[in-house]
Amino acid sequence: MASSSTSLTLLAPPSSLPKNWKHHVFPSFHGPDVRKTILGHIRKEFKSKGIDLFIDNNIERSKSIGPELIEAIKGSRISIVLLSKNYASSTWCLNELVEIIKCREVLDQTVITLFYEADPTDIKKQTGDFGKVFKETCKGKTEEDIRRWKHALTEVAQIAGYHSSSTNWETEAEMIEAIATDVSNKLNFSAPSNDFDSIVGMESHMTEMRPLLPLDSDESVRKIGIWGPSGIGKTTIARYIFNQYSQDFQTSVFIDNIRRNYAAPACSDKRSVKLGLQEKLMSQVTNDKDIKVPHLGVAKDRLKDKKVLVVLDDVDHSVQVEAMADETWVGPGSLIIITTQDQRVLKASRIDHIHRVRLPRDDEALQIFCINAFGQKYPKDGFKELAWKVMYLVGRLPLGLEVMGSYFRGMSEQEWTEALPNLRAHLDRDGEIASVLRFSYDALCDEDKRLFLHIACFFHFEAVGMVEASLAQSFLDVRQGLRVLSQKSLITNDGRILMPILLLQLGIKIVRQEYPSEPGKRQFLNDAKDIVKVLSDDKAGNSSVIGINFDRKEKITTSTSERAFERFSNLQFLRIGGKGVNPGSMNYMSRELRVLIWSGFQMTCFPSSFNPEFLVELTMGSSQLEKLWEGNKPLNNLRLLNLNSSHLLKELPDLSTAINLYYLSVYSCSSLWELPSSIGNAINLQIMDLRYCSSLVELPSSIGNAINLYRLNLSGCSNLVELPYSIGNLTNLRELDLSDCSSLVDLPDSMRNLGRLSKLKLERCSKLEFNLANLNLESLEELDLSGCFLLKSYLKSQFVVSGVKELVSHLPDWLLSKIYPESSTEIEERDPWIGRISRLKSLKLSGMKKLVSLPQLPDSLVKLEADDCESLERLDCSFTNQDIRLNFANCFKLNQEAIDLIIQTPTNKYAIFPGGEVPMCFTYRSSGSSLTVKLNQTPVGKSAKFKACILCASDDENNIGRIFRSICCSITSGENSLTYCKKEVEAFFLGHLYTFEVEVETEEVTSTELVFDFELLISDSTTWKVKECGILPLPEVPLLSFTDYDGL
Repeated sequence: MASSSTSLTLLAPPSSLPKNWKHHVFPSFHGPDVRKTILGHIRKEFKSKGIDLFIDNNIERSKSIGPELIEAIKGSRISIVLLSKNYASSTWCLNELVEIIKCREVLDQTVITLFYEADPTDIKKQTGDFGKVFKETCKGKTEEDIRRWKHALTEVAQIAGYHSSSTNWETEAEMIEAIATDVSNKLNFSAPSNDFDSIVGMESHMTEMRPLLPLDSDESVRKIGIWGPSGIGKTTIARYIFNQYSQDFQTSVFIDNIRRNYAAPACSDKRSVKLGLQEKLMSQVTNDKDIKVPHLGVAKDRLKDKKVLVVLDDVDHSVQVEAMADETWVGPGSLIIITTQDQRVLKASRIDHIHRVRLPRDDEALQIFCINAFGQKYPKDGFKELAWKVMYLVGRLPLGLEVMGSYFRGMSEQEWTEALPNLRAHLDRDGEIASVLRFSYDALCDEDKRLFLHIACFFHFEAVGMVEASLAQSFLDVRQGLRVLSQKSLITNDGRILMPILLLQLGIKIVRQEYPSEPGKRQFLNDAKDIVKVLSDDKAGNSSVIGINFDRKEKITTSTSERAFERFSNLQFLRIGGKGVNPGSMNYMSRELRVLIWSGFQMTCFPSSFNPEFLVELTMGSSQLEKLWEGNKPLNNLRLLNLNSSHLLKELPDLSTAINLYYLSVYSCSSLWELPSSIGNAINLQIMDLRYCSSLVELPSSIGNAINLYRLNLSGCSNLVELPYSIGNLTNLRELDLSDCSSLVDLPDSMRNLGRLSKLKLERCSKLEFNLANLNLESLEELDLSGCFLLKSYLKSQFVVSGVKELVSHLPDWLLSKIYPESSTEIEERDPWIGRISRLKSLKLSGMKKLVSLPQLPDSLVKLEADDCESLERLDCSFTNQDIRLNFANCFKLNQEAIDLIIQTPTNKYAIFPGGEVPMCFTYRSSGSSLTVKLNQTPVGKSAKFKACILCASDDENNIGRIFRSICCSITSGENSLTYCKKEVEAFFLGHLYTFEVEVETEEVTSTELVFDFELLISDSTTWKVKECGILPLPEVPLLSFTDYDGL
């Protein structure tokens, strides 16, 4: 399908038009005065410095200058005017000068003056010998010409310049050299910078930062902090701002790498430190490396009336800010920028305007890696999968991506493949990354260093509460320590403790280097070979090891000793994820154990000697356990109990003492038939996961005592018949999942007490008969009732069940109507809870086979699944949430109006709906996976959005892609890669269209064509491909106007 010849134009305001300079310098001079004297020397000196001087020898001179000369003036970065005694005798020169002054006023062109044997005052006032010459030239000329010449002469005479009669020069050659140097420097500063051309994501950073920058204010002084971990790009952002805006300030200074370059001696007093730092500042401000600062008032005295831009890079102590960036020293409109990885520095310096630099998105991380690996923003052919693998191993830290990209640059596909297996353990082969990151570790106090190593070697990705509880006896204040590491950007603390992969490897390496050849003396063991060596040595003495972290991907082939743990009397943290550790060694387990994680444990019951008194976490996934232990044991410290997929487990231990238990999971323990009544003693229980406990028939009534429970998952409990009435006591319950409880018949009326319930899933509860009016739906955000075929016909719902044809579309709000049996024709009443379900975010209507239309849905909705609604025709609604996902797969009866609505819906996610070809409303359409959009001119606006549409195809007609499925779109302009984005979708379906939006940063567009390439990524099939694709320019984008546009 070839597209029409429609094209689009992207326009920018005149002030942002690019300057396509043709010449460095345009000289204006009176030939007879200077051509055979000083001009020749100037030309020679300029040529030696590589300065391109416009020469007009081939232009025929007349009284007026032609368009060719005007273009030469406009196309020069600098104009230099040689004002000699007879300069005003030439109307040609005077007209040139008029154009030069006009370019100075309108285009901000730089003008340099050389007064060669001429007095500036005579030129300004047109007096003396210069005035006489000018008056002679004016004879017979129009008043307008004379007015323009006088204005130009007056303006040029006031530009500070060079004087041939000045005593500053001993010789004319010295003056000419100074002029050439000045011109060269001005050209260098005005040259367009490409330092940031390959920087990914800078525009998104600037979008967040621009509101913080007081660029339109000349009144207040603004201090801004840029905060983030080492290697994330703080300095790059600061340099970008400095380069962009330094010309707007009277004085600007960038002091880089302060933490390394200006570290204070340990014995120095605070005043001496401040004096030294202020001396560094003033030496850069004055460009005088020998400047002396005798007292702390110097900076204020020199800068108090100036509008100043100061950037302090990589600050690690507030005294550095006090000494070099006090806002009371500088004049109004000044801007002070501090980059640091320590948030405490910003707080101590009273900096409230902070930009936190976060890790780039996956697509941005891939671009950073590819720029360094391939010299372009997207992988080369054949390297896409390899590039993604390396990127996921390295993580999203820009420094690591740059270093590893450079490491792989130039390698063949085979060399990449061979390098990957060892990459996980040796990401930083040359130590380039470690040298940067180690500096941050070395700056920590001893207590925080220990905590850093504990996290790196064992507690990465653990829940914050679990880390605090597990380490409470090992540290004075774990919470404060975590806060320090977070403020110093060494971890992120968003519910789980996350440490970047490269920092994690640094921590493991530090521990290993303490005793390289004696692993038994280390605090932590993380390497499988070291673990085997220590666990297999019965003759070794007592071990210093407190933590063993055995990766589940590893496998021990050498049998370990049954008494392996006997020597580990200090062992506190044990994670065994692989196979090969002798289960009998549990008989000799340390009493100090805080965390025990053992996947695939082979014993049916713990030995009687096992003492869980100090256990905080017990995780025994996929074990052979039938029960944990005989009798009662102290569980006062236990917070997490996880026995997932222990299919032989029949009972849980007495939980009477588990008063601090907050997480209980027995997912897929298919032999577990009851919970102990002592579960009610777990008054702090918050999460209980009983999924697929298929033998479970009922819950004990004591569960109502667990009043802090907020998540209860019973999905797949296929023999569960009812819930206890006491469940109504769980007033803090927010999530209840009863999906696939196929024997569940009714829900207790007490559930109306669950006023905080935000998520309710009743999917495929095929025997459930229940009136939803008995539920409290005030806080509901997600509701799934698909497949509940026997719900009573008198109900309130957002979808239609068996026997009901459509949602009542004329009602004004969500979930308003009573839906009656098929014979009902009118609504007789409304209920008092009408309109209260306004927080709904996710709605699943899958398989509602008699649903004909949808009413207006709440604006809060971000996910709508209406797949397999085979009777659905109309969408009597609109979707206003920009983050909504729409799934109308297999809704083959949707009318054209509904399809138009789906296409027109603006969304940052995607939409799926049936279709055999890309609709005609897409301006550009093409067979295959690639198409080209033609532009009327090279765009210079900031960004443009496009709606993309693809049609999927597969060689296997029965194929549905459901595992790791993504649509990738790369956009290029000439040789320049603009965007590489990835949209993860629910599944790929034959005969279905997928629409989504993509955004292009048009400042990087270098040609009048944009090439869109689409690709499907899916792990369970290689037969999927893009059959057709289409692009629709979105006209609402700022700075865009479209011609010949006939889209939606």
